[in-house]
Amino acid sequence: MSSLVEQLAILVDNYSPCDVSDALIKLQSTPVGEVPRAGFLADLRRNETTPKIAAPATTFKFLTKDASPPSIATENPQKHGFPPGKHWVDHVGEFEASDQSGAGSIVVIEQPEGQYCAVTGGIMATRMKAVGIKATVVGGRVRDLKELKATGLPIWARASSTVGTNAEAKAGARDVPISIAGVTVSPGDIIFCDPLEGVVAIPRELLDQVLELMPKLIAMDDQAKEAVANGMSVTDAFKKFRS
Repeated sequence: MSSLVEQLAILVDNYSPCDVSDALIKLQSTPVGEVPRAGFLADLRRNETTPKIAAPATTFKFLTKDASPPSIATENPQKHGFPPGKHWVDHVGEFEASDQSGAGSIVVIEQPEGQYCAVTGGIMATRMKAVGIKATVVGGRVRDLKELKATGLPIWARASSTVGTNAEAKAGARDVPISIAGVTVSPGDIIFCDPLEGVVAIPRELLDQVLELMPKLIAMDDQAKEAVANGMSVTDAFKKFRS
């Protein structure tokens, strides 16, 4: 069986987030009345100067400034909370240290909807880069864009701000499931960042199935494209090769 590092290399070298979403559409069940998200973390700004990257997620959940931390953080602050005297960003390397895969980590941050402050800036990015984080995905805002670029840390975010975190937000929990654009990201899920296509999250337990299914789906699409190029209608090509 391939190691996680080998699987991620196969993913990055051979596939795109679109291929992943095509597989997740087949593999995940969608609750009645909901739209399939297929792992897509929507509306993140593309970072077109970086290569494709894939690694397990280490997660941080931010709250509104006056909100109480979730019970999981208060009951087990050493694992899920923020003990006094330590900044949230100083915890970013802990998940990777406990993960025996050696695949590294991508920090994924959930910020409450409707906020205008940033939850990551130049100092945070510098710290993440220093401890070996591979990339950062922010379901919210970042600031200090010149400094972020200077760190060389690939950062994907929904928007930017000039305002610091303390104006509206605070770190509430770590190493917990979070939600980015309606997609649940759990610690250890695989985050796949592509400068052309965007970002997807693959549930870790589905990675084997995704890697097995994608070549089959791509082969079907290749047959359909060849048929369409040779004069077949898209309707007929889909019926013949995708049904």
